Amino acid sequence: MSKRDHPMIEQILTLIDLFQNHLAASGQLGAGSAQKSGALPAAAEIKAARDFISFMEEMPGGFLIYRADGGEDILYANQGLQRIYGCESMEEFRLLTGNSFRGMVVPEDLPEVQESIRRQIASSRFDLDYVEYRAIRRDGAVRWIEDYGHFAHSESVGDIFYVFLVDATEKKEQARREQARLVHEKEASDQKWQELIDEYDKERELINQEYLRRLEVIEGLSVNYESIFYVDLDGGTILPYRTSGRTRPIFGEPHITQEYAAAMAVYVQTWVHPSDRARVERETNPAYIRQRLSGESTFCLNYRVVEDGAVGYLQIRFVNAGRKDRASQAVMGCRRMDEELQMEMEQKQVLEEALNNANSSIVAKNTFLSNMSHDMRTPLNAIFGFTALARHNLANPEALGGYLDRIEGSSRQLLDMIDKVLKLSWMDSNEARAEEEPCSLREILAEVYDFLLPQAEEKGLAFTMDCTQTIHDAVFGDREKLNQLVMYLANNAVTYTQAGGCVSLSAVEREELPNGCAVYQIVVQDTGIGIGEEFIQQIFEPFTRERNTTLSGIHGVGLGLTIARNIAELLGGSIEVQSAVGEGSTFTVTLRLRLQPCGEAVPAEEDGPASILCRHILLVEDNLINQEIEMAILTHIGFTVDTAGDGKEAVEMVSAAPPETYDLILMDIQMPVMDGWEAARAIRALPEPGRAAVPIVALSANVFESDMQKSLDAGMDAHLAKPLDVPALLRAIQEIVRRTK
Repeated sequence: MSKRDHPMIEQILTLIDLFQNHLAASGQLGAGSAQKSGALPAAAEIKAARDFISFMEEMPGGFLIYRADGGEDILYANQGLQRIYGCESMEEFRLLTGNSFRGMVVPEDLPEVQESIRRQIASSRFDLDYVEYRAIRRDGAVRWIEDYGHFAHSESVGDIFYVFLVDATEKKEQARREQARLVHEKEASDQKWQELIDEYDKERELINQEYLRRLEVIEGLSVNYESIFYVDLDGGTILPYRTSGRTRPIFGEPHITQEYAAAMAVYVQTWVHPSDRARVERETNPAYIRQRLSGESTFCLNYRVVEDGAVGYLQIRFVNAGRKDRASQAVMGCRRMDEELQMEMEQKQVLEEALNNANSSIVAKNTFLSNMSHDMRTPLNAIFGFTALARHNLANPEALGGYLDRIEGSSRQLLDMIDKVLKLSWMDSNEARAEEEPCSLREILAEVYDFLLPQAEEKGLAFTMDCTQTIHDAVFGDREKLNQLVMYLANNAVTYTQAGGCVSLSAVEREELPNGCAVYQIVVQDTGIGIGEEFIQQIFEPFTRERNTTLSGIHGVGLGLTIARNIAELLGGSIEVQSAVGEGSTFTVTLRLRLQPCGEAVPAEEDGPASILCRHILLVEDNLINQEIEMAILTHIGFTVDTAGDGKEAVEMVSAAPPETYDLILMDIQMPVMDGWEAARAIRALPEPGRAAVPIVALSANVFESDMQKSLDAGMDAHLAKPLDVPALLRAIQEIVRRTK
């Protein structure tokens, strides 16, 4: 407050003192009192004091005047402040606080509050100081108070503080509840779209915090509005207490009374949007205000204004400041609503985007389920059909063998579909991790090449591999995931390239970095059917195919490229695609891999089958059908097989047999009584090394990386997926034998 406002504070204190003296004297005022005011007769002074006190008592929030020195005695506290402290009268308020500002603050907060006020006054005597503290109500409840005060000095009054106070407890509690709700939603969230909603909630919280920011400058009698006025509905006058750049030219400087009707008419014509003028004129009419405030203590009017050619949104709030049975005075506050409307628009936009994403996901999944149903039934129909034909041709070995080959091919096709769906689900579960181990890029590409070469030759394709442009072949990387990545891309190329076409697989070292790494590109190029320009933008999205099985004649669920992209990103790389319909496609994977030190070679696999060193197998399987099939396959290729129906039986058989009886244990995971992981730990804990050290290989339908890690943690030597793949089993045995040498 500037020096020119000190007389106004003195006048306020004079009016308060006059009104209180009048009450104390039961309405008896002497002539000397009237003379003391020096302006109005005694009765007029009393009416002015009464009207002003009524206005102060009904204004929003609390208003306090107290001495700045001594015991910080309270000179005045309005009813709004008394209500904040749960008091029904000034006497109760004085008794609760000891008639001192110090008694309004929780003792633990008082030293910091006083120091903050002292520091702010020392910094600037002309700015408002702001503090917040806890207060204890008369009923014992603790409330949070926001305190906007100003220090003033008057020759007649002395050093005082006049303060505007707001009960901020609900605001703090709402923020706490909002934060707790957001934390709860985030913890409960397990889907992508819920994460989007969480982001929306965070943005909304930031917008709310911005909206609730502290006002830097507070003038007049309110901290909530940019303009505030006192309206005498009976007298038809308006007294501004705080004005903005929009209202000041019309309503004048603060504390100068204007004619209400004339000033409002100019304001409406000058600022209000033409479409809203009639409504604003009607709802700001004194008769309308009186009618509304006779049934409710407050009401709001929202409207638009035009400022510098731009449309803004404002709100006027009227609060009854007169008698409850008849509204004769009102407080009118004006504030901008642009931020709230902007927040509402942003919330609406976020919700619309979330809805669109959810709808797109539903459409994609419905399409996927439709294609999946068709593509799964196709191999199933083949399996049932060829099984029936095989039964009718048991006496014809040649026809029977052909039917069995077709059954096996359809079964592998069905298994491939299931594997891809499970792998994508696993990668979306955030359990996927990239390992780092010594490996050879040339060997990885060679494995894929050797695996797909028979299929390419059968289709009449020219299939080539080139690793001549790799200077450093030995690197550190996730061998299994690199193999899967190259396999998905190369298999796609072979599948979608017609007879007589070409498919090439190559690795190129682009750049050696100074940190012991190098940038590699793995390129898969084909002359196949190509990809349309429109579809290429969504080629890596899950469940999408440019042509379904019926149109393309090629089985698949549209997940291979999605998984390939996810693997590339998991390894810290990227995939780019170039394609033209009828000309072919080129997929380029860019990876940065750490180089192996010079002289460190990738361990070479020993040639030759290892099954000679592994003859006696204990097969642990609870499903009798699986047990029968696996036992028949293992016996057919020369193994001696014992069986156990659960983990507990397997532990008992190993414990009872002589040491080194079993060369290998094939262990199922999910079994009754005792599962495979528990059984493996029990076997490893046996005291006899000849029993405890037997190699254990998990054979399970649980094929996620976390399941494989659990098997290794339980002491198993390897983890293979069902159904039993004999070449994979022999390779695992070979690796176990190599490690134990």
